[in-house]
Amino acid sequence: MSLNSPRYSSIALVKEIESPENPGGLEKRVALVPSDVGQLVQAGIKVYVECGAGDGVGFSDEEYLKNNAIMQTAEQIYKDKALIIKFKGPALSSIEQMSEGCTLFCMAHFHSYPDRAILLKDRRINVIAMEEICESPKHDTDQRILGRLAMNEALIPFFNDNSIGGLRVRIIGWSERLRGAINRCGNRGPRSLQVIQPTLSFDELDATGSNALYFYDSQSFKDQQDILIKLKNAGTHLFDLNEFEHQHGQQAIASYRASHQPEEFGLRRIQCLHETGQAGARYGMALLNAKKQSVDRVNTKAVILGYGNVAQGALDELHQQGIKNIHVLGRSQTAKSRIDYWLKDVDIVVNGAEQSSELRGKNFLISNQHLKDLIPEQSVVIDLVGGSATNRSPVEPVISCSFLTEPYFVQDGVLVSSLWGWPMMGMMRETAIRYSGQIVEVLIGHEKLIDGLEQLKPGVQRALVCGPF
Repeated sequence: MSLNSPRYSSIALVKEIESPENPGGLEKRVALVPSDVGQLVQAGIKVYVECGAGDGVGFSDEEYLKNNAIMQTAEQIYKDKALIIKFKGPALSSIEQMSEGCTLFCMAHFHSYPDRAILLKDRRINVIAMEEICESPKHDTDQRILGRLAMNEALIPFFNDNSIGGLRVRIIGWSERLRGAINRCGNRGPRSLQVIQPTLSFDELDATGSNALYFYDSQSFKDQQDILIKLKNAGTHLFDLNEFEHQHGQQAIASYRASHQPEEFGLRRIQCLHETGQAGARYGMALLNAKKQSVDRVNTKAVILGYGNVAQGALDELHQQGIKNIHVLGRSQTAKSRIDYWLKDVDIVVNGAEQSSELRGKNFLISNQHLKDLIPEQSVVIDLVGGSATNRSPVEPVISCSFLTEPYFVQDGVLVSSLWGWPMMGMMRETAIRYSGQIVEVLIGHEKLIDGLEQLKPGVQRALVCGPF
């Protein structure tokens, strides 16, 4: 087959080796697991697999052979292949083995590795960046919509009397049913937003009265009626997601869908965003417990910047670890005039806040000065966003991502970590399986990437970062 034929009839699956974002070759995941290779073969696609590609996450060459893969050596795998699939971006030496006009499908991080990007362009290699492919159109689950609509309803009185800026919102617990509510509240700019443990006593609650709202889901919060009564008697506002669902749920969701056309682009199609947040927060707490042994886990002062999908994973993890109050900061709280209040005496900060490309390197939410003056020694800053010298993170101390070879560094006594591939932290096999399923769906499912560059769907077109050649 000519490399320029419209459809890809064969695929090369290559092994992860040492590369600019994989120092030491510690990234062991494989982009396609054996059972998914079998799906592709059944779809009429010839799949070449580099020997040992799955060894690092427990998939043997024999398993690939049973799924009708064609095994090849490292010297053979790149030769005359039209579509090359791997997980992380390639080593520079591997690019030299690729044929002009072929397509490389990987986590390309084009803006973070400009020298490699130039080499790929010079070699006329088409590059589709996995991390840039998005749902098209955006898909919203009923549960996410329900949470957002319920929070909208809960906040109406405070918008009506213009008191939203002074409102202290407390979400009781974390669940998939509540995440949409947390997201919606965060972008409405209340004075504060916290996720609190459902086991707290009334005396432990830090917000009561007319400028406080407690949002909960009685489906999972059934044994604390005495606290709710005390809050109500104190003039505190209460809102039950479960009650809203029973009274308005189906009609509200249907009305929302009828009046809101799906956005053109949604979530990343190939991602483990929630797991990224979980792994980062888990590692951050492990660091904190090891280096700051005086800290009381339950009373840890924890701050999360952002409330998107990655930040929600961190929120889930910290909540599971039993932290009493988790402060969730949106744009209003992360403004330069306000963020100092939240960073003072903090034990762990998790940054999940993305910034647009024009702000990267110019606007830092956590500055070097914060580490020097506000954040105590032996506290931990976890950056889930990452970046490089040419594509900076909102965390100023992070010049480039850290790696498993040196997962954290110390600046002004503060421990900072910004890993590439957070899900590698104890979730390597599980996330390899998930990524593989998503990649197959993009190849032969909705997006049908296998049909070639001339047939790219909108969600994939934006991910063609080099080419077409």
